[in-house]
Amino acid sequence: QVQLVESGGGLVQTGGSLRLSCAASGRAFGSYAMGWFRQAPGKEREFVAVITYNNGSTAYADSVKGRFTISRDNAKSTVYLQMNSLKPEDTAVYYCAADRLSIPKNGYGINYWGKGTLVTVSS
Repeated sequence: QVQLVESGGGLVQTGGSLRLSCAASGRAFGSYAMGWFRQAPGKEREFVAVITYNNGSTAYADSVKGRFTISRDNAKSTVYLQMNSLKPEDTAVYYCAADRLSIPKNGYGINYWGKGTLVTVSS
């Protein structure tokens, strides 16, 4: 079992930055692929970023590429999402996800999810 707890959300102005953290409990954090998803009010959940468990390869949604950076610290069992140049359309609840094998971008079949942290970007 893996439990995920997100933190770092809040209110920020357009152009500002936030860093989200996702602390994982349980064994073998280093063997889990980790990802971030978000869900804006009235919209479906969407993929944001993923980092693999083995070589730390990353992938991003086109909407955040160049502005967001996902990273992980296996010693701290934590994954981060550094968000820069934030826009009002980035406003959403951000969810951390973990799975042994991979993180599919459609979000289906992922075994572990956090409860989310709210990011609000004011214009």
